[in-house]
Amino acid sequence: MVGSGEEIVRMEVSQLLAALEDAFLRIGSENAPLGDKLKYIADEVRRLSPVFAGAVDNFVNRLEQVAAGSLAPRIGEKMPSFLLPDEQGRLVSLDALLRAGPVAIAFIRGHWCPYCRLNAAGLAQIEDAMKPVQLVAISAETRKYTREIKREAKARFPFLSDVDNGYALALNLAIWVPDDMSSLIAAAGWDVPCYQGGSAWILPVPSVFLLDREGVVRFRHVDPDYRRRLEPSALIAAAADMASSSAKCATLSENHGPVGAAQ
Repeated sequence: MVGSGEEIVRMEVSQLLAALEDAFLRIGSENAPLGDKLKYIADEVRRLSPVFAGAVDNFVNRLEQVAAGSLAPRIGEKMPSFLLPDEQGRLVSLDALLRAGPVAIAFIRGHWCPYCRLNAAGLAQIEDAMKPVQLVAISAETRKYTREIKREAKARFPFLSDVDNGYALALNLAIWVPDDMSSLIAAAGWDVPCYQGGSAWILPVPSVFLLDREGVVRFRHVDPDYRRRLEPSALIAAAADMASSSAKCATLSENHGPVGAAQ
């Protein structure tokens, strides 16, 4: 007997998680640009579950129409401070990080998201190349899951827990996942509220903010379509540009002295 349309959809989506894990393992080991890897996952989602892919398209379209994340700190603005626990439960503050040097903050959805897992691995691969810029990843997940994604990514930088998406909300980066999308995510086997230690279906818009030592945003990448992420090479280039600009400013200051000084 043929099941109802709803039952067929539920069966299709429920098989997605295992199939995507296989796809993730296949593409994760490939030496390819992050964008190509992300597209591979997106194409697999569309092949495996047109229903899920269509719902994602609609969800992303709605986010793009309202420019989700566009009100987050802009270039030239100071990044609000934070005090968040890392994957070991140690409190990490933005102020303390900035005392040690520039910082790049990456907001990710969580360990369950294959796009975020690839994103985290890509950041881990450029950690040394980014120095003296310090990398930090932030999600709303509890330590159990931030430890998991950090271990899988082979990262050394901290993965912080933004409890109840409080910091993301303050930055205008948090989005509510509507019922039609959350029900499909849950049917696929991803219990997002559980991973976050709460009950709300709220996620951050994946984004990257590059801060100078004063905590001022010098570069940012905010995209409501979570299937797209900043290429690690682009972040390296942005960090190099920031360092070059800082060096030029320092040289000008040395040559001309402080404002108002006798010439």
